[in-house]
Amino acid sequence: MRTKDVAERAFAMPLTNPSYPKGPYRFVNREFFTITYRTDPDILRRLVPEPLQIPEPLVKYEFIRMPDSTGFGDYTESGQVIPVTLDGIAGSYSHSMYLNDEAPIAGGREIWGFPKKLADPSLTVIKDTLVGTLDMGGIRVATGTMGYKHRELDHDTVLRSLDAPNFLLKIIPHVDCTPRICELVRYFTTDVTLKGAWEGPARLQLFHHALAPVADLPVIEVVSAVHLIADLTLGLGEVVHDYLA
Repeated sequence: MRTKDVAERAFAMPLTNPSYPKGPYRFVNREFFTITYRTDPDILRRLVPEPLQIPEPLVKYEFIRMPDSTGFGDYTESGQVIPVTLDGIAGSYSHSMYLNDEAPIAGGREIWGFPKKLADPSLTVIKDTLVGTLDMGGIRVATGTMGYKHRELDHDTVLRSLDAPNFLLKIIPHVDCTPRICELVRYFTTDVTLKGAWEGPARLQLFHHALAPVADLPVIEVVSAVHLIADLTLGLGEVVHDYLA
């Protein structure tokens, strides 16, 4: 293989057999179960990088089913998203993500900088209860429950919330383990078709685990919970701050 061929073919690793295809990435019947809770503001400030700001000490714990996603297949995800602002504009910062599929782990980390790790999340309906769980190595890390479809939410309000920017801290190491890339990345979801949105009573339990420390952001009070089903496209990102510049 000639030198110029390497540069022309390079998209993702491995060179001759990438773990995922090029985007755009469309998700069909993507199902969200999100519990918003109040946490310790001092801990939150230590975890959210500048220049992002924290308007309130809130965390959104998510369980997401993705049964049909371009190039990534059928998988489930769970993790924590923190409401933030940048230059006065409200958005969300992805703090932790755990999922059970190699392609979106590799693609999410390499393209955008999603903080993805391998684990075993699930999202199911058990009789009258929506149940989200996260296990790692056979050990329970999180359990969320919500009354199934108790009250329908206003679709226009939910769609506006899905228009907000999302932020990621992308870190790619050099061969000597110093940071080669260290950037704050912003992305948006687009072409959203909301198929359903509900709220209901919810509870969240987080358990301590050395390699999945979601309980480091303790649950002080559950504020709200929503259950959404939507089709959407995961947009590519843009760099809004370079920590190495």
